[in-house]
Amino acid sequence: MARDKGLLSDLQIRHWIKAGTPLAKADGNGLTFTLSAAGVAGWILRYRHGGRRRELTIGRYPDIGLADARGLAMIKRAEIMQGRNPAADKQKAKATAAKDWSVRELVKDYRAKKLVSLAESTQTSYGRHLKRVEKKLGALTVREIEASDVVALIEASSLTWGESNMLLITTKCLFTHACGKRLINANPCHGIMLSALLGERPPQRKRLMLTKDELHLLLNSGMRQHNALAIRILLATAVRSAELYKAKWEDVHLDEARWHIPKSKTGPAMDIPLAPVVLKWFAELHELAGESAYVLPARSRGRAARNGGDTHVSKDSIRAAIGYWLATEKPAVRRFTPHDLRSTMKSHMRALGVPRDISEMCLNHKLSGVEGIYDRHTYFDERKEALQKWAQFLVACEAGSNVVPISVAKAVQGAG
Repeated sequence: MARDKGLLSDLQIRHWIKAGTPLAKADGNGLTFTLSAAGVAGWILRYRHGGRRRELTIGRYPDIGLADARGLAMIKRAEIMQGRNPAADKQKAKATAAKDWSVRELVKDYRAKKLVSLAESTQTSYGRHLKRVEKKLGALTVREIEASDVVALIEASSLTWGESNMLLITTKCLFTHACGKRLINANPCHGIMLSALLGERPPQRKRLMLTKDELHLLLNSGMRQHNALAIRILLATAVRSAELYKAKWEDVHLDEARWHIPKSKTGPAMDIPLAPVVLKWFAELHELAGESAYVLPARSRGRAARNGGDTHVSKDSIRAAIGYWLATEKPAVRRFTPHDLRSTMKSHMRALGVPRDISEMCLNHKLSGVEGIYDRHTYFDERKEALQKWAQFLVACEAGSNVVPISVAKAVQGAG
């Protein structure tokens, strides 16, 4: 009876397996029993498709017995007669399964390949929201995620408008990464409008320009010396707070009256000319820093120990010093942030007659348009003159003098 259905029998197969000799025996109509040198027995269906010989692995023996192998082969032959290629279909299914990542796996890959290339502040912000994505959606597969899941994530997080927007941006970047890996064909975040979920964005806080009276109070504050000096240098140079708290003494050239700011995500490398009074402030900080390589070394032994024995102050230290001063002394000064010191300098410089392009260069802003593309001049001398006049203005504010420094308009008019 067995030979009416095919050429092989279960008895023969057991005998071949016991003998252990590698072989391939046809059962008819393309079904073949194989035995490897390692003793692995299985079934292969040989067929032709598109004028080429093909093979499809059906499964292992004895998981799939002779009768089951014949039944499966019959089904696959019917598919072949309909023009399908079962081997290709199996390969596609295998590839799909391999790409059927969970959201948690996607987050891990995004962290390793994309997040590390972003600015440190962006890594911190995105990293915070990626944890929220993992907690809410991590167990789901990437292919399962729909726009409604992202909406539910945002609504359940109950964040401020700004933080909700950053959560949406982070999630969109994450699934853009999935599209790039061809795990999905469309980003489920597309079309989601935060205004439809939370209403229109609240008005953003405007940057402050501290007045002369406010600058007088700030420059005469009772802050600890290192904090007071840090704020004075921020005011006088208008660098970003991160550029100061990360600064190393190897980049501060007191003998050349020059501070080198290395290239970063926020701007190109830049040399800042230092006015005499600013050099004095740096010299005072140098004495306070002791043997540290940093201009503003960590004051906590624990923080220093966690970072190899020497590191800079935390990113929030200057902001915290300002907040503490405002809360304890309650001066007649509006609440401000370290970044407001940049807008303060820019606004007063314009009032002093400094041309716009010079004030923008003092802030390490890229010039706009065609001028920004072709003009590679650093305006070091012009910036030196402008920053010197600005430093004199700060000294006058500290003293409470009504004397306003001579306008720098003439000094820099050639660069305007």
